[in-house]
Amino acid sequence: MDPIYKALIVCTNHTDYPTKSHKTGLWLSEATHFYDELADRKLPYDIASPNGGRVPIDEKSIDRRDTINEKWYNDPTFRHKLEHSIRLDDVNPADYQIVYFTGGHGTMWDFPDNPTLQAITRQIYENGGFVAAVCHGVSGLLNVKLSDGTTLIDNRQVTGFSNMEEKLARLDDQVPFLLEDALRQKNALYSKGILPFLPYIEVDERLVTGQNPLSARKVGRKVMEEMYEK
Repeated sequence: MDPIYKALIVCTNHTDYPTKSHKTGLWLSEATHFYDELADRKLPYDIASPNGGRVPIDEKSIDRRDTINEKWYNDPTFRHKLEHSIRLDDVNPADYQIVYFTGGHGTMWDFPDNPTLQAITRQIYENGGFVAAVCHGVSGLLNVKLSDGTTLIDNRQVTGFSNMEEKLARLDDQVPFLLEDALRQKNALYSKGILPFLPYIEVDERLVTGQNPLSARKVGRKVMEEMYEK
């Protein structure tokens, strides 16, 4: 019988751009497509955020043609977890074998310098668990340090939302920093797909990252493959 693992899906609470009128938040498919892979294994999961409570959804990410978004956004349990997320301070990292950072531009403000998120990530990773992130959620990995003082992503293969994608999205003047540049500055071995906005992931042992929204499913699938092959 397969062991029962549990996943912690981390989402942003931040909604405001500096000058844009529309709101940011979670990019919905980065939660739903990842979870859809876990659901096949019937994995238990929790959704958490820095402040707890309702997870804001980027209005541009609610795509009615996306059947997976429709499926899970209208699922009572999933929706309840999104609207009543656990505060990071109330999370017990020992309960989880997977931590996954969803994206959406909001994460660029409330993920990188969150000490609780860093501590949760360190403990899950050092307990032999998996750390995964997609798109702007990869910003949550920038300042994670392990118990020996080294940075988690130092000299590790990672990807995340690219400078080109940020420019094409016309939001490069809104974000507090460019994620690709920040990852390189942290000595991560950053790579990206040849074409923007197509699925691309990097795997470095128990660290799995995806470049953009379309990569979320591949991240989930890869985490499941690696976890159940151990």
